[in-house]
Formats: sequence, structure tokens, C-alpha cells
Amino acid sequence: MVLNYIWIAFFLIAFVVASVQLVMGNTEVFPAIVGSTFDSARTAFDISLGLTGVLSLWMGIMKIGEQGGIVGRLARLLSPLMVRLFPEVPAGHPVFGHIFMNFSANMLGLDNAATPLGLKAMEGLQQLNPRKDTASNAMIMFLVLNTSGLTLIPVGVMVYRAQMGAAQPTDVFIPILIATTVATLAGMVITALFQRINLFNRVIMGTMAGLCLLVSGVVWLGTQVDRDTLNLWSTVAANVILFSIITVFILAGVRRRVNVYEAFVEGAKGGFDTAVRIIPYLVAILVSIGVFRASGAMDYILGMAGKAVEWMGGSADYVAALPTALMKPLSGSGARGMMVDAMQTYGADSFVGRLSCIFQGATDTTFYILAVYFGSVGVRHTRHAVSAGLLTDLCGVVAAIVVAALFFGGA
Repeated sequence: MVLNYIWIAFFLIAFVVASVQLVMGNTEVFPAIVGSTFDSARTAFDISLGLTGVLSLWMGIMKIGEQGGIVGRLARLLSPLMVRLFPEVPAGHPVFGHIFMNFSANMLGLDNAATPLGLKAMEGLQQLNPRKDTASNAMIMFLVLNTSGLTLIPVGVMVYRAQMGAAQPTDVFIPILIATTVATLAGMVITALFQRINLFNRVIMGTMAGLCLLVSGVVWLGTQVDRDTLNLWSTVAANVILFSIITVFILAGVRRRVNVYEAFVEGAKGGFDTAVRIIPYLVAILVSIGVFRASGAMDYILGMAGKAVEWMGGSADYVAALPTALMKPLSGSGARGMMVDAMQTYGADSFVGRLSCIFQGATDTTFYILAVYFGSVGVRHTRHAVSAGLLTDLCGVVAAIVVAALFFGGA
């Protein structure tokens, strides 16, 4: 329901803003809006088409993992933690294995692998959902933890910084890691409050402490090596782990005498169906975002945000980086464009350029994830998913600003 109101609001605000501009003599605004609807619809289809092959690949691999027993073993291993965060899901249920695989892919920055693994997890949660058109608590917890975007090695951001001429492309590595960890922990707490989950038990508290220790270890490691070594290690580690997963799944299937080829094909067939199912949802969300941007509404919001920050005595540097933060929940590619534009305009090593990069790595694309994941299983009523996701994004943005000021001395 919340997503419905937001979708309507995007169009109404865009119409009002465009009408004002037309009265003021801007005759190009409505053609731009209409053009954006066609462009956004085409982009949505291209995204879905591009996902088809990747979805088929990883859904096939996951089917081998299921029949080979790997997913079940992961589920049993993670049950003590998962049954507390997802109390609606029975202990040892195979969906816990899918959730773990998705989180692992996200932490390694393997976007292409993370999406199909997440869709597989969502499919499993939907099977346990008594109200098929309404998001369950378990679905919402899973999605919010996804939108928090915990990534141990933000390779993509560092590559863009190198391309834009940053003297030290990896200098945002530690700030991003801190900000995304804060966002993940905040998302867990926020969703737990919505769902009245008790976080004060040894298992959850121990896991949160372990996560902080893991991040601290990665931060320490990042300070011990030069940028080229760090980039090399992160890229090699991610790809070695990814291919190792595929190999282990196949070997587990062979050990259980599974016909791995037929299992792969059976699972891969679902990739095409899933890609087709998400097209309407992607078209809906991307068209509304495109209209909102083309109307100039985003520029007005940024202008008001800038005045508010200056009124409170803040620096204009923060305002200049805000487009990336505001765009990130709506569109990953849009936020990436804003980040690159900030580095190009102000310099990759400027405070604005660095803060934009931290915004880009701190959280994930909330509305895109909601549209794709809920759309894949036909969920229409999202309950508190949007509220919890946006609050998590806000925590990530605040954390990004704080760590940027601490590391890079914003005015």
C-alpha cells in the first residue's frame, strides 16, 4: 500500500512541477517527461532481458545445491540465528541456505549472482507465506537486510574512482565499510522493532559482535596493503569464492548421484519465468522514477535540501553530494551517474566526490529491490517494508556523512 501511494505521488508531484515550469515558459518539460516514460520502459525490459541468462545460470546451480544437500546443510548450520531473526520460518528450513547464499554474494559485491540467489530465497519464503499477496514478516526482514547493502569489498566504487583519476581510489574503502555496517545493523534493529523481535539474546548479540569483528578485521587488512594489492586481492577472492561455490555444488550433486545436468536444466527453466514476471513491476517503478527526474522535481527537492542545510549552518559540500544519496534508493544506475558527475564536477579527491562514493556504497537500491523481489512472487501489499527500508537508508546516509567528515574533514 505504501508503495502504491509513493508511485502515485511521483506522478502527481511531477505533473505539478512540470505545469509550473510550463507556465514559466519551459515548453520542453512535457516532451522530456513523455520521452522518459518510453526510455524507462525500454530500460526495464533491457534489465529483465539481461537478468534472464544470469537468473537461469544461478537458479540451475541452486537446484543442484538443493539436490546435492548443500543448501540443507547450510540451513541447519544457520538455524540458531535464523529462527530468531525469522521466527515464522521453521528451524532447518532450506530457505535459510538460500538466504545465506544471497547475503554472502552481496558481501562479496557479486551483484549478478546476488539477485538470482535472493529471488530463490524469496520464492522459498513465499511458499511459507499464508497470504500470498501480502509480504510476510520474514520477507520484509530479508528485504531490509538486502537494502542495507552490506559489502565487504566495494570493488565497483573503487574502479570508478580510479577511472576518474583519484590519487588513491581505495581511500573510501574503510568509510564505506563502516557506513554499510551501520546501515545493516540499523536495518536489523528497525525491522525487529516493527515486528517485535527480541534482539537481546546470546545468538543475535553474538552474531552482531562477530559482524563487527569481521568488519574490523577487513578494515585492519585494508590499512596494511597498498591500493593495487587490495584491488587484486578483493577481485581474486570474490571470483575464486564464486567459482568454488559452483564446483562444490556440482561435486555434492555427483556424490549423491544426482544427474547434475538435468538438475541444472530444471532449475534454469525457472530463470526465464522469473525474468518475465518482474518486467511489469520494473516498468512501473522505473517509469515513475524517470518521470520524477525529467519533471525537475528532483532538482527542486535538492534546492530545498540545500537551503535547509545552510539554514542549519551546514556546509554546501554536503548538499552537492546529496543527489547520489537521494537517487540511490530509486535507481542504482542513476545514483552511479550522480556519483560520477560529482567526481567529474568537483574532483574525485574532493570532499564532495568522496562523500558521493560513500553514499553509493553505504546502502542498496531499495525500490528496485522491492519491485524485483516482491514482483517475482506476486506480492502487492508491502506493509512496513518501504518504511523500514527507507529508515535504513537514512541511517546509512547519516553514517556516510559522519564518517566522511571524520576521514576527510568536511567543512
